Amino acid sequence: MIRLAARRLPSATAQALKTFQAEVDGSGDYAACVKAAKRLFSARNTKTNQVFSVVREELFKLCSGIVRCCYCEDSAADEVEHVKPKDLYPEAVFSWANYVYACGPCNGPKNNKFAVVRRGTGELIVVTRAAGAAIVKPRSGVPAVVDPRREDPFDFFVLDVLDTFRLEPLETLDQVAQARAAYTLELLRLNERESLRAARRNAYGTYHARLEQYCNRKDAGATALVLQGLAKDIVRTPHRMVWQAMQRYRGAVLELNALFTRAPEALRW
Repeated sequence: MIRLAARRLPSATAQALKTFQAEVDGSGDYAACVKAAKRLFSARNTKTNQVFSVVREELFKLCSGIVRCCYCEDSAADEVEHVKPKDLYPEAVFSWANYVYACGPCNGPKNNKFAVVRRGTGELIVVTRAAGAAIVKPRSGVPAVVDPRREDPFDFFVLDVLDTFRLEPLETLDQVAQARAAYTLELLRLNERESLRAARRNAYGTYHARLEQYCNRKDAGATALVLQGLAKDIVRTPHRMVWQAMQRYRGAVLELNALFTRAPEALRW
């Protein structure tokens, strides 16, 4: 998971989403808005809907690698995902800022699961609505899921690029941030999926090899065009969080520090 770049929708698409949202907001009480949000989003989030065709195109441009899921960065992203579930927060069902592009293995288990954290105490409150339960507003609090549209995951996690390739909460976090980091890791199963850890390990090797190739070609006098192509290959490699971790933690790894010293421009990729 990496911080996604800020991106504005074309004005016509943004206005259409506001119109869709107004229809939800005007549906009645909270329960009526929830029902409207689910119905209207399902009806409009289709391949033939021009508004959502543009939404998907713009989310596509936010993806790391080659259309990778914003959460796991491993699988192909093909689903418009609400960071704050529409079942709980109908007021954000058509909010561009609440959308990410995700894969089924992440979006499916997450579904309408959500929690908030109380400020000051760090108490985690699960607000997921059980099947058949009364449709009432969720408890207030800080959203527990780290939101890559608004936040930098590196403010919450450290990635071990030397051994386990696990994401762990930063030791310096306060109670609220600690609870959020732990909940996000558990909800999205970013460590429990062995395939993800193996993929991060493989990505590290790929990034390292490609950076070394870049350095060698640069030292041999390769043209700017050739070097640009090699840099583009690095940027498009899946698991960009691994690359960003290599940049951030290079000082603690001699071989990485040596490579980035030879190619300091790679720190900007």
